[in-house]
Amino acid sequence: MARRSTVLIPVIIAAVAVGGLGMAFIPQDIKGKDIGFPKGTAKIDDNVITIEIAETAAEKQRWLTFREDRLPPDTAMLIKHTEPDLHEIWTLNIEYNVDLIWFDAQGNAVYLKENVPPCPNMLDKVGCTYKPTSQTLYVMAATAGFIDSHDIAVGSKMTLISA
Repeated sequence: MARRSTVLIPVIIAAVAVGGLGMAFIPQDIKGKDIGFPKGTAKIDDNVITIEIAETAAEKQRWLTFREDRLPPDTAMLIKHTEPDLHEIWTLNIEYNVDLIWFDAQGNAVYLKENVPPCPNMLDKVGCTYKPTSQTLYVMAATAGFIDSHDIAVGSKMTLISA
């Protein structure tokens, strides 16, 4: 009877090889392509910002991946979920450092991560995944420095003006 490691090691190597090939051969027209997220406006405390909204499953998966142009200082990506949960973010294929803010169903900021770097290694899902400590409905991502420049803290209030 074969040991688990004799079976698992080749399977893991094959999975890594297939994933690596997939990453290496991503068509260049996908990288940096603006897929046209719906836009809206939100207010965080006294700051009015433009938001790009990721609401469908495909938009949530794509969010900022392979996006080379940084979001402007007054713009953020808002991922809207249908149910409150511990929604995590994996920073694989993000091209620049981001600030992440999780909001609960009432729009209160409940968890912040500043200056989160891109994931350098697709095998490090644990080290590159960020998860709030309480249930949230929205996750906002913006270019690093967004939290400081807009004075956002746990307890800040987000109101969707148009979405």
